[in-house]
Amino acid sequence: MCVENCPPPSNRLTRRGVLAGAAALAGTTAALAAAPGASAAAPMTRTSATRSGNAPRGGDLVIDGGTLLDPATGDVTEDSVVVIRDGVVRAAGRRKNVEVPAGVSVLDAHGQWVLPGLVDSHIHLNTAAEAAKTLALGATTARSGSTNFYQDIAVRELSRQAPGLAPRLRASGIFVTPDLGDTILADPDLTPLARLKGGVTSTEALRRVVEVNLARGVDTVKTRVNPRAGLAEQDPLEQVYSREQLSTIVATARRGGKDVLCHSYSEKGCHDAVMAGVKSVEHGAFISERTLHEMRRRGTYFTPTMVAIGGMIGDPDPVLDERGRTYLPKLKAAAKLAHELGVGLVSGTDSSGGSVEPIGAEIEMMHSAGLSALDAIRTATTNAARLLGFEGKVGRLARGYAGDAILLSGNPLADVSVLKKPVRVVRTGVAV
Repeated sequence: MCVENCPPPSNRLTRRGVLAGAAALAGTTAALAAAPGASAAAPMTRTSATRSGNAPRGGDLVIDGGTLLDPATGDVTEDSVVVIRDGVVRAAGRRKNVEVPAGVSVLDAHGQWVLPGLVDSHIHLNTAAEAAKTLALGATTARSGSTNFYQDIAVRELSRQAPGLAPRLRASGIFVTPDLGDTILADPDLTPLARLKGGVTSTEALRRVVEVNLARGVDTVKTRVNPRAGLAEQDPLEQVYSREQLSTIVATARRGGKDVLCHSYSEKGCHDAVMAGVKSVEHGAFISERTLHEMRRRGTYFTPTMVAIGGMIGDPDPVLDERGRTYLPKLKAAAKLAHELGVGLVSGTDSSGGSVEPIGAEIEMMHSAGLSALDAIRTATTNAARLLGFEGKVGRLARGYAGDAILLSGNPLADVSVLKKPVRVVRTGVAV
């Protein structure tokens, strides 16, 4: 059956409708009511919630006396001062070189280390509570690995309107996958696909799902080449999309100015995804050296999500336990080789289902895989900023960058585990 005769997705009404519905699913009504400065008297128009010009200014804050680490250079500055005005870093460095403005709130960081806010490059944020927990655990920026009903679009808008409640987010909308399941109900423009006996596999169907995502305002597109490892009844090495099908998804996304991240496990699946032009390979347990070389050549990134894979170890289901024990060593070896070859390596927790892992745990995994502490930190700062298109805005505490920071109880270069429990988190100049 062909879906080509169906009219193209419309964002005249449905984009706003989806934003409103997703906002309700994500619990943003309650969150905004609790946000500082929220007013019941202010009327809400259909478009006002999505106008970036409507977003509040960031805060003014001085982070005083901490030991500042710059992931880009590796420089460590003791007794530092970071000045944030309107949510943006205006100065950062040694006390003697920084002019502290009068009348600005001061956050005492003496005895603590100060780093830029971290980036979780693969997470599933379905609720306002998950977004708030992610932020509290140190990820001030994130990339969505998909949601079932466009909740990530709403979380992205929540982060713009109330930055202290959610990380800055790149949203990917719904998963481009053969079996949409209940996601078929995410938007009326998807419902014609329910008549397809073979699922979302034809060129027309693949384009349709990507186009609906684009119409809803996604920042990137998520697809897969293999099934899930975390479901015992699925075979994560089975290939569900060919290179040609993946190429259709990539081409359609690119026409909309977006890139693609691809859930991949098998050697062939990873290679096909890279050759099809995806921007990043997610998971990649059986990724090969030939594929990593190709990724280095193309500038493709790798998100191994080792915390999620390692989380299967000890599962009551012996199939999942065995997968975790088999896949994690392979992923660690792949991450180390990727780093040695110069592949862009980024950290992602793959948190979902109400359980949020600290991004610091994935950094710790990177370190245990053989990266230096500094290089492991870069996977959740400078490397991730480049992947997400936030270079020059995220990943450092330097003039012109976002005023996002974490304060740590100890030296992360000596003990990366301190990254799992930030003492304080700052988002656009406001201490959370």
